[in-house]
Amino acid sequence: MIDGLARPDPLVSRSTFTGHVTCSAVLIDLSGQVLHIHHNTLGLLLLPGGHLEDADADLQAAALRELTEETGILADMANRDPVMDGVQLDINIHTTPANPAKAEPEQPHFDFRFAFRVTGRQGLHITLQSEEVGGYRWLKPIDCSSPSVAVKLATFLSS
Repeated sequence: MIDGLARPDPLVSRSTFTGHVTCSAVLIDLSGQVLHIHHNTLGLLLLPGGHLEDADADLQAAALRELTEETGILADMANRDPVMDGVQLDINIHTTPANPAKAEPEQPHFDFRFAFRVTGRQGLHITLQSEEVGGYRWLKPIDCSSPSVAVKLATFLSS
């Protein structure tokens, strides 16, 4: 990621195949469970998230936008945690496989993950973006798709 800062291609552009920034939402309910979506292309349970867009005010706003796009959960339902507001819970660097349908090669993603809370699941309407998302599950922190998020949530939720 640091090498990418020295390159002329912007790290926030999806077309920067040497690596670019993405953002994810770690949505936590009152019981401490974390929302995961089933990503159709990758066939995995992941945190809701994705690529930045020009209209995003900042990385945290991008994570909220992606949460809304993929799950239908409105941004005002996802409360910014007072302890973590504006600070990423985790930064994960991973390689995504090539996507021939979008003419994208295998590439690194620098995923900034932000924590949000919901006061309860009652009244929380989930409407999945069917083109990208095939289902959802609430998982205990220990079962989170990201081991680094699981470890951080164990500390974060106990404070």
